[in-house]
Amino acid sequence: MKIVKAEVFLVDLKPKVKRTDAIQSFESQETPIVRLTTEDNEIGEGYSYTIGTGGSSVVALLKDHLLPRLIGCDATMVEQIWQSLLFSTHATSVGAITSLALAAIDTALWDLRCRRAGLPLYRLAGGAHKRIRLYTTEGGWLHLSTEELVADALEVKRQGFGGSKVKIGSPQASRDVERLEAVREAVGDDYCIMTDCNQAFRYSEAKQRLALLEHLDLSWVEEPFLAHDVDSHRVLCEQSRIPIAVGESIYSIHHFKEYLQANAADIIQVDVARIGGITPWLKVAHMAECFNKFVCPHFLMELHVSLCCAVRNSLWLEYIPQLDSITRSGVTIAEGYAHPSETPGLGIDWDWERIGREALLHLVVE
Repeated sequence: MKIVKAEVFLVDLKPKVKRTDAIQSFESQETPIVRLTTEDNEIGEGYSYTIGTGGSSVVALLKDHLLPRLIGCDATMVEQIWQSLLFSTHATSVGAITSLALAAIDTALWDLRCRRAGLPLYRLAGGAHKRIRLYTTEGGWLHLSTEELVADALEVKRQGFGGSKVKIGSPQASRDVERLEAVREAVGDDYCIMTDCNQAFRYSEAKQRLALLEHLDLSWVEEPFLAHDVDSHRVLCEQSRIPIAVGESIYSIHHFKEYLQANAADIIQVDVARIGGITPWLKVAHMAECFNKFVCPHFLMELHVSLCCAVRNSLWLEYIPQLDSITRSGVTIAEGYAHPSETPGLGIDWDWERIGREALLHLVVE
């Protein structure tokens, strides 16, 4: 099954709602989409993303260095291709641009593998569950008023969602406390509340804020520190009763190994695009299981729904729609659970007519 053609499209997806956190506000999701064609005219489609900037850099790496290496490769040798491409970029890895580019290729190869096997991704990659619980982040952005946070949490609870994530990192700690206390009072004790710091704190700030929040029975506090700071996360894990979540800003399986060995995170939030694709994502998820840790991936719900259902130790899927404007159908949601597609492949129903109209660029390598 030799690859004879590789294409990359770049689309810029605009979020439907304003999204702000403690360090940024973003209005753009640059999304590279890779389509691979074999000599038997079989097709695999994968993708990646950036928030705000960097999409053109991912595309440049794909066009100039990675896609040409795929031509003539056996598409069934997914692990071999991933390792070969990683080694070919050793001067730029581990890093965000390289991982995001690898992910677009690797997800396309897995799409090919699943289609050829006639199986959906969640079954071929493990088949552990047929549904996964949902929590939402879309109504918890930092710029929203307390009243808006409460209204959204009550609405999604009515819809069956099991939890909401609220961004924290207001200039005053009391502001974060007030917002979260209002949400907890409104939704009751049988509803999960997650929080996300987006790497905004120094150690003393995080220590103070977590102490002020311990009475709220939070499911986790996410990314209190910069992702490279394993030590501070470890100490906070030891000191706080609130679970600590880490992973969306980690680009190497070896960095996850360091967190797990140090017991520096309670929840592993490995992101399939930022880790470099499905091949390394599964390694991180299984490694986390060996350390008795849950996996709750970051973003990309349209792909993570299948990966969560592939592994035994998944706990939550994050609801933030990304692909609605360029797909013909979305994730199936019922009673607060997301269900993976049974269609062979990744289960993403791309609208290629729309993609063709909206693509900022389309490049072909043969």
